[in-house]
This record gives sequence, C-alpha cells and structure tokens, in this order.
Amino acid sequence: MRPASPHPALRGGLLALLAAALFGLSTPLVQSMGQGLGPFTTAGLLYAGAAGVAWFSRRPATQEARLQKSDAPRLLAMGVTGAVIAPVALAWGLQHTSGASASLMLTLEAVFTALLAWRWYGETLDKRVGLAVTLLLAGGMILVMEQGSLGQVQLWGLLAVMLATVAWGVDNTLSRGVADRDPGQVVLVKASLGAVCTGVLAGLLAEPMPQALSALGLVAVGATGYGLSLRFYLLAQRSFGAARTGSVFAFAPFIGALGAWALGDRSGTGPMVVAGLLMLAGVLLHLTETHAHLHTHEALEHEHAHRHDDGHHNHVHDPMPSGVHSHRHRHEAITHAHAHVPDAHHRHPH
Repeated sequence: MRPASPHPALRGGLLALLAAALFGLSTPLVQSMGQGLGPFTTAGLLYAGAAGVAWFSRRPATQEARLQKSDAPRLLAMGVTGAVIAPVALAWGLQHTSGASASLMLTLEAVFTALLAWRWYGETLDKRVGLAVTLLLAGGMILVMEQGSLGQVQLWGLLAVMLATVAWGVDNTLSRGVADRDPGQVVLVKASLGAVCTGVLAGLLAEPMPQALSALGLVAVGATGYGLSLRFYLLAQRSFGAARTGSVFAFAPFIGALGAWALGDRSGTGPMVVAGLLMLAGVLLHLTETHAHLHTHEALEHEHAHRHDDGHHNHVHDPMPSGVHSHRHRHEAITHAHAHVPDAHHRHPH
C-alpha cells in the first residue's frame, strides 16, 4: 500500500485546470462563431458536440460505475440548469457585452458552486477559502459596475452571463452526486437533454439556421469546451469535491479573456484589470490550501472506480486486479490522520 499523498488535491487540481482551459477557450470562440445565431441554436449545437464526444468516451461497467434509475431526477435538473438555462443565458449575454468582461464574470461560477457545496454537502469552507470566495465576488462586482457605466446593453449582457454562472453553480453542485458514475454516461445524458430541448425551442422560435461552417465550428467547440471539459470536471470533483473543483475552475475566465484578446477584443479597462487581479488572488489562495487532521471513516458500502494502492481500498479479490476497476465494495470503520480533501471518502463534518 502506498502512503497517503501529502498533496491530495494535485490530481483533482490538474483535472480541474484542464477542464478550465478547454471551457475558457470556448467562450470567445462561441462569441465569434455564434454571431447572427439565436441563443437556443447556439446552445443546441454546443451540446450536440458534447453528446457526440461523450458517446465515444463511455467506459465498460468493469471500469466505471453505471448510472442508476435513482439518478434520473438529478440528471434532469442538471440538464435544465446546466444544458439549457446556462448556455442560453451565456449565448445571449455574449452578444450584448464584451468577450473579455464576460469571460471574467464567469469566475463567479466558482463562488456559487462553493457556497452550494458548503450548504448541500457540508464541504469545509475555512477562513482561507472564505477569503478566496470574497475576492472572487469582489472582482465580479467591479465588473458589473464597470460594465454598467458603459450603457444599458452592456450591463444586461453581463447580468445574463451572471445568470449563467448561477445556473452552472447549481449544475456543478448537483453533479457532485453522480461524480462517481461513469463520466461518459453522465455527460451523454446531460448533453443530449440540452441539445434536444434547445433545438426544439430554436425551431419553435424560428431562429435563423446557421451556415454549415459556423455549425461545424460550434459542434467542435461543444465537443471540447463542453463535452471533454465536463468529463474532466466530473473527474476533478471525484478527486477533491465540488467547492474546490469550482474554485480551481475559476481559471477558465482568465484563459477566456486571453483568448478574447487574441481574437482582437481590446475592450480591457483599468477596473477590468483590478477585477482580474482580485479573482486571480482568490484562486491562488484556494490552490495553496492545506488540510490535515485526525478523522474517522464510518463503515461505508458503495460503488465507484478505484484502485488498491490508495490507502482506502483494502478489500480482497481473488484474483487481485491491478489498476482501476469498479464494483460494489465495503469500507470498514477506521481512524487515522493524513492530508485530505472532501472526496468520496472524506465527507466528515468539522
């Protein structure tokens, strides 16, 4: 058995950063490729791409836990909030504000995710994490005030982006409950719901049909910035919880803002720079968090992908498998101390 890692958040942090990079780069691309299209059409194409990549990323039942019938209400709520309300609000907002400021505003998704994870799952939010969340919120408020001074259209666009962050915050917190399932299945169900619902609404509202090149571009962006990004996001949640994944994912707006600048958006201002620095400070505070103490694991029986050299899976197989595998298994009660994060085995109260 290998000893517990002194940096248990490293794997989850890297996965969340990868998810952030893919999603962050998608924001200015969606603004560019979605010009002249309705928000429902844009969202439908994005999630069609996400569903396509999810279909090919599913894993066999011996490697990942299957979705259950009891997951249906949660998946439906995730589809409505994360694949309908959020992308439609984002698509509309991107057409009514600058790409750079919209990308930075998406940092607030981390705030809403952290607060909801604290309330719903009891994930720890100590003073350090609380200060990080406060800095993120302060940066977002500066953006709102700065964009409000530019005119009504800019402000409403930014508020629409904020609505998207609230919806995605709810979606992120709901997804924590299925993070131990096969992420390919989770993304496929959610993306398919989003693509069908937004596609039907686009037809009912007679939104303009996209050109072939724009449609293919948005499908490709959806495959990477929504499909693969969500897959990595779910794996990060599995590794170190919803709140911390959301906080690390806050790097996405900075990547998006850089992408918007690379595409020619020169709308940056002094207040925007201040907001960005506040948000960056909040993210760095969270990433440097450490958490270790004596804690007790109650007896637990569940199913998820796992391996036998992580210090928490000591059950016996005949023959003993190597590498990652999935099946229902039982943990006996144990008390020990090591650095940890609120993953599937560390949800104890503080």
